Amino acid sequence: MPEQVRHGKRAQLVEDLTERIHSGGLARGDRLPGENQLAETYSVSRGTVRSALSELQRRKLITTESGIGSFVTFDGVPLDQDIGWARALAGTDVTVELLGIERGATAELARRWGALVTVRRLRRTSDGRPVSLEAATVPATGALADLPDRGLLDGSLTATLRAAGLVGRAGEQWIAGEPLDAAAAALLERPAGELFLRSTRTTLTSGGGLVEHVVSLLDPLRFQFHLTFGGATHG
Repeated sequence: MPEQVRHGKRAQLVEDLTERIHSGGLARGDRLPGENQLAETYSVSRGTVRSALSELQRRKLITTESGIGSFVTFDGVPLDQDIGWARALAGTDVTVELLGIERGATAELARRWGALVTVRRLRRTSDGRPVSLEAATVPATGALADLPDRGLLDGSLTATLRAAGLVGRAGEQWIAGEPLDAAAAALLERPAGELFLRSTRTTLTSGGGLVEHVVSLLDPLRFQFHLTFGGATHG
């Protein structure tokens, strides 16, 4: 294939996918068609497809995951953890109830990270049914030192952390089943011992400092975790 034609086909592929993303035809969290499917649809080589996808990534329109990643869904809808679950859930008629902001955390977390603040929240569906209980622990330093007195910025922990200059660059997440203890069951209005998903997520700065450590109890009938690995992002 002549070089000019090949570049023309690549440009057309980039333009078409860009338009689909901007128009909402491909929403955040959607998987793009696989390389083979794109190559067949646009009558180009897989090399041309990979080049076009690299250009979309350079424009920050898509991401290519290497290794293993995960994202949370609520009733099948992907939640954008970059903007915080509260804002991501806002479009699904879920309300967030702030239970309290208090100084301190568990002894184990305090030994590892020093002075901390814990933010506790409960999430309910539009019918008032609780579906998740969350305890987010953040550093009690700098702009966050007086968080219990000042409260969250615009009601958002994510916005509060960013305003304090804390941006997550790495971390880890663990997921397991856990029966509700009496205290959690009372808040979630469920019988003690009912099985919930327990998600433990630690997010770190590029220098390895703590951004937040979040333990969430999630209704397994409403929340799921979707895993991606290798080249699965593009099929």
